[in-house]
Amino acid sequence: MSNYKLIKDINPNIYRGYDIRAIYGVDLNEDIAYTIGLSYGEYILNEGYNKCVIGHDNRDSSEPIYKALVEGIISAGDIEVKLIGLVTTPMYYFAQLHLNNGKGIMPGIMITASHNPKEYNGLKISFNDFGNACGQMIQDFRIFTEKNTARLLEENNIEIIGRTVECDIKEDYLALVKSSIKLGDKKVKVVVDTANGTASIIAKEMYNMFDNIELIPLYMESDSRFPHHHPDPSVEKNNEDLKKAVIENKADLGIGIDGDGDRVGVIDENGNMIYIDFFAIIIWRDIMNKVSNKNALFDVKCSKSLMDEIIKLGGNPVCYRTGNSYMKAKMREGNFAFGNELSGHVFFNDKWPNIDDGLYAGLRLIEILSKTDKPLSHLLDGVTRYYSTPEIIIKSTDDAKFDVIEKVKRYCISQEYKVNDIDGVRVEFDNGWALVRASNTGPNITARFEGKTEEDMNNIKNEFMSVLNDFIS
Repeated sequence: MSNYKLIKDINPNIYRGYDIRAIYGVDLNEDIAYTIGLSYGEYILNEGYNKCVIGHDNRDSSEPIYKALVEGIISAGDIEVKLIGLVTTPMYYFAQLHLNNGKGIMPGIMITASHNPKEYNGLKISFNDFGNACGQMIQDFRIFTEKNTARLLEENNIEIIGRTVECDIKEDYLALVKSSIKLGDKKVKVVVDTANGTASIIAKEMYNMFDNIELIPLYMESDSRFPHHHPDPSVEKNNEDLKKAVIENKADLGIGIDGDGDRVGVIDENGNMIYIDFFAIIIWRDIMNKVSNKNALFDVKCSKSLMDEIIKLGGNPVCYRTGNSYMKAKMREGNFAFGNELSGHVFFNDKWPNIDDGLYAGLRLIEILSKTDKPLSHLLDGVTRYYSTPEIIIKSTDDAKFDVIEKVKRYCISQEYKVNDIDGVRVEFDNGWALVRASNTGPNITARFEGKTEEDMNNIKNEFMSVLNDFIS
C-alpha cells in the first residue's frame, strides 16, 4: 500500500507556460507529486513510451518530491524509470539523450524550480521526443491528470507494476564536455559563482579538467537556502559579489550560474556585466565563418545590436519567442548552430548537442579568451550600441496578464504600429522598439524598451508604461 494519496483538486495555476511550478507545502507536496506521477506514467504509455528518466536539483524539497513522483510513475504501468538522482538540469538533458541509445530524446521529468526563490519547486516535463513540454502541451496534461485522477479514485486498484534502474551519468557528461573544449595557450583566470545552487555539485570538477583554467570558486557550497544571493545571474544586482571577486582577483572574467545550472551570466575583467545578447555577439564573431548554417536564433527580448552584428557578419537574424522549450525545439527544427535568450539560456549546436548549460557556456567563452591577447571587454569593440532598459517586471495576475497583452496589441494596431506578436507584442520603430509580454513563469508582465538615443528610449518607455498602467489599473 502506498504512503501517498491521490489529490483530486490540484490548483490549475501550477501548470505554467514551461513547467509545473509552485510553493512547496502550499500547492505542491508529495501527494501532489505522486498524483502527477501516476498521470504522467499513463500519459507516456499512451504516447507509446515505456521508459523515462527522472532527476532532481539540490533543493531540500526535491528529494521527497522525487520519491513520491517515482512511486506514482511505476504505479501507472509497466514502465522502467531511470533514476539519475541529484543532477543539474543540463545533466538531465544529457541523460535523456545518452540513456536512449541514439533514439532521440527520452521522456522524463526534472524536479527543479530553476532560479525561483527557495520556497518554490517544480517539474520540467518531457512527454516525447519534443523535449520539455510547453504551452498547450502542459494544459492538455493538466486536463488528462484531472480526468485520470478521478478515474483512479473511483477504481481504487493501484499497484506497483513498473521498476526503477539507478544510473550514474556524471563521468560520461564530463567526458562530453572535455571532448568539446579545445583551449589555446593562454591561461585564463575565472571566478565562477554557482550561487550555492545545483551546479555546485559539478563546477569545480568540470573546470579543473582544464590545465589552462585558473578557477576561483565563489559560493560553491551546495545550499538550497541560497544564503548569499538570489540564484538568477541575468539580474545585475545578483552579481555584485561576483563583480567584486573579479576585480579583487584580477580575473579575466566572471561566470554566474543559476539555481539548476542551465543559465549563465557574464562579467568582464572590469567588473561590468555583459548581457547575453552581447555574449551572443562574441560567440557569433567566433563561429560565423566556421558553420554552414548562418541563420542566427535569438529571442524577442534581445537588443538590435545583436541583429545588426549578425547581418554585418554575413548571417541571417531569426527572432523567436522566449522560452527554453520553444527555443530548444526551434534549434532542432532549423538546425541552428547557436541560439540565445536574454534570460541566460544559450544553445550551442555546433560541436555540442543543443544542451543549454551555463557552465559549458562559460567554457566556450574561456576557449575564445585562451586564443587571443584581447581582454573580454575588447571582444565587443565596434558593436553598434543602443540605449536599452533592463527587463522590467510588472505585477499582474495569471488570470489578467494575457488580457492586458491583448489590449496592448489592439492599442498598437490602432496606432498602425509595426507589430510582431510571436511572443506578446514587440513594436518596431525607426528609432527603437518596445516589448510587452506575459511571463510564462509567474503572475507578471515583462517589458523592455530600446532606442537609438536615450531620449528615444525614454519616449518609447513612457508611452508604453502609461498604456500598461491604464490597462492594469
